[in-house]
Parts: sequence; C-alpha cells; structure tokens
Amino acid sequence: MRTEISFSPSFAMATVHLQPAESVSAEAGAMVAMSHTVEIKTDTKGGILKGLRRSMLGGESFFLNTFTATGPDAHVLLAPALAGDIVTWPLTGNTVYLQSGSYLAAPSTVEVDSKWGGSKTFFSREGLFMLKCSGVGDLVVSSYGAIQPVDLAQGQSYVVDTGHMVGWEEGVSYEVHKAGGWKSTILGGEGLVVRLTGPGRAYIQTRSPDSFIDWLVPKLPTQRS
Repeated sequence: MRTEISFSPSFAMATVHLQPAESVSAEAGAMVAMSHTVEIKTDTKGGILKGLRRSMLGGESFFLNTFTATGPDAHVLLAPALAGDIVTWPLTGNTVYLQSGSYLAAPSTVEVDSKWGGSKTFFSREGLFMLKCSGVGDLVVSSYGAIQPVDLAQGQSYVVDTGHMVGWEEGVSYEVHKAGGWKSTILGGEGLVVRLTGPGRAYIQTRSPDSFIDWLVPKLPTQRS
C-alpha cells in the first residue's frame, strides 16, 4: 500500500495505491473515486460488537468499506467530510490514539477499536472514548484545517485546546484541565485544554469543528411561527 496526498492542506485527498490482492479499509463515505480494478466490500470490520463500539463510543461509522485490488494499477481516492488536511502515520507495531472523526483509512494489518479514555476525559468535548489504532502499516489520518505535528521530549509538556486535538501516540500522557481560572474557562472562550506530556508525537489541527458549529448555528435561518 502506497499513499499519495494531494491538495494539502486545505482540501486534501489521499490516493491509495494497492498491489494485487492488497486491501485498505476506509471510513464510510470517504471514497471519491476508484479504478475499475478495485472491488469494494462493506462490513462491520471485526463484527457487530466492534462496529457498535466504534460508532456509538468512538464516533465513527458502524460500517467500514474495504477496497481490494483485483488487477493492475489499482487505486482508491479518499477524502474526509470536512475541508482539511491528511497525513499518513506509519505504525510499526506501536499504538496511537485518535479523536473522533480523525480516522480515514488503514490497511488490514492495522486494528481499529474504541478505547475508554478514563475519567480524565470526562469534561473533554471530544468525549469519553477515543479510537485505538495498533499494528503495522500506514494509518491515514484526517483533520479539520491543516495538521501540525508536535514532537515532545521526555517530560516535555504542551497545552492544546480539546477541539484542536487529532491524535497522539502511546507514551504521551493526556490530561484535561481548565484553560486558566474558572473566569477564563467560562468567559474567555478557551474552555478546557489538554496537557500532553512526552515522550512521543502528537498531531493537532488548525481549526475546531466545535468552534465552527458555534459560529454557524446562530447564522442559520429559523422557521417563523
């Protein structure tokens, strides 16, 4: 599997090239186009229980589409629902965690499941559960806005707004805190933040879906009584 990213960072699209019999699983609705030498199959990827955990707890689709190469020059074009960036996150037997909506695609050698984030995520806008991705291969990750990598040394900390998190690798601790005092948290518009502590890599996004919704909803027309 070889992935090319184009039109980054505003309206990125991933072209996944597959060898014969090779396959990639993608979020439902992510396909833009594909060659005629690709076969598509839709299933829960791991059974009904895993599909339910992934959709109800992890915020992703119940069904995933699996694309398998049946001939030469097999490729699939994938894009996320929101305008933003795409990166490949190479896994070599390690584990990374993604926030809801950041998973786009992965080969069959990468297992994707939901994971309880613990009480430390209770007040996070991203929810109590996250996606756990582990295995070997290139995990394809999407964002709203551009993606910025953050590489943390041992013991180094970094503070990120919860709505701007994309994912982090195992070994990076994740704790939700107030942005400042209660006045700053409630009135300052920053709300809650995540304190990441290394070692390891994390990805953040330049735009927040929650902030966009907060801006958009008051501008939508309402039905007159």
